[in-house]
Amino acid sequence: MTDPNQPPVNPPSDNQPTPPPAYAPPAAPAYGAAPAAPAAYSSQGYGAPSAADKYNVLAIISLVSAFFVSLAAIICGHIALSQIKKTGEKGRGLAIAGLVLGYVGLISGIIFFIVIILAWIAAINSGSYTTY
Repeated sequence: MTDPNQPPVNPPSDNQPTPPPAYAPPAAPAYGAAPAAPAAYSSQGYGAPSAADKYNVLAIISLVSAFFVSLAAIICGHIALSQIKKTGEKGRGLAIAGLVLGYVGLISGIIFFIVIILAWIAAINSGSYTTY
């Protein structure tokens, strides 16, 4: 039975060579042949971490300095976030934590100094603060 949708196929004549197959499987290497060349080494070397496995140094500095110098934590945190966005390094959470702690420390420091100044002014006006 033939398919009516297919064009008719004429058998090849004896004078014409048969066409090669559309797909030829790869030939197996000959016995005793040299093995295939090994894959080239990567530029990172064996076991070296990729850029995505590395923590951003400024993010770590931002978190650590948030406990000591709030302004440095804020500056390092913003720079770290922009670098992490460009390079894809780890440490986004560290940078955000450094920023939050840095802003909280800065605001609490400003409030502390305002309270000290107001207490000093109140002490001068009440007469309890005397100078010699």
